[in-house]
Amino acid sequence: MGKRIAPVLTLEDLRTGENAAERVFARPPEMDTPRLRLRKIHMRDAADLYSWSQDPGVAKYVLWDAHRSIRETRSYIRYMKSLYRQGAPCSWAVVERESGKVIGTIGVMNWSPAFRSVEVGYSFGRAWWGQGYATEALLRVMKLLFEQGGINRIEGMCDIRNPASARVMEKCGMKKEGILRQRVYNKGEYVDVLLCAALAGEWKYKTA
Repeated sequence: MGKRIAPVLTLEDLRTGENAAERVFARPPEMDTPRLRLRKIHMRDAADLYSWSQDPGVAKYVLWDAHRSIRETRSYIRYMKSLYRQGAPCSWAVVERESGKVIGTIGVMNWSPAFRSVEVGYSFGRAWWGQGYATEALLRVMKLLFEQGGINRIEGMCDIRNPASARVMEKCGMKKEGILRQRVYNKGEYVDVLLCAALAGEWKYKTA
């Protein structure tokens, strides 16, 4: 059985939760899972990142475009490094421990200190699809956010034409909450997205 996370209800505890999240974002920890290591993104990761971020299939349902050159990849890494310096919500490189390759990224965005909620997002190279890597990484990030970050609600959204991403969220204990019609404009069209979420008072950690 997994550990149940106690809900936080008081205004004083809301402030405590806000501070906890700030500490996590200020020093994003390195985290291990059975097959993966999650760590900060470094410039030396550019070749690995570019190898799969140039794939239009990988970028099809996400809000970034396929990288047209390794320069774009390096620009993305510089942006992530600026977020690290600011102590802002950011992304981790997902490293396959056996090969040492960066096979994906997973990150936090849209943090609301007042409501203690965040949105999570992830992308993985095509060669690593369907092997449980995204589930493994997302579970570890959710554990961090709930148990150390003082977060009460974790949200995730995906294009409704991307059921694989929806399955990842469901496997991680996120519940479907509804379809947001034409929520985003992506790659020349308005897109319906599925909203999923998990709450601290309901979520139980489990291994992937």
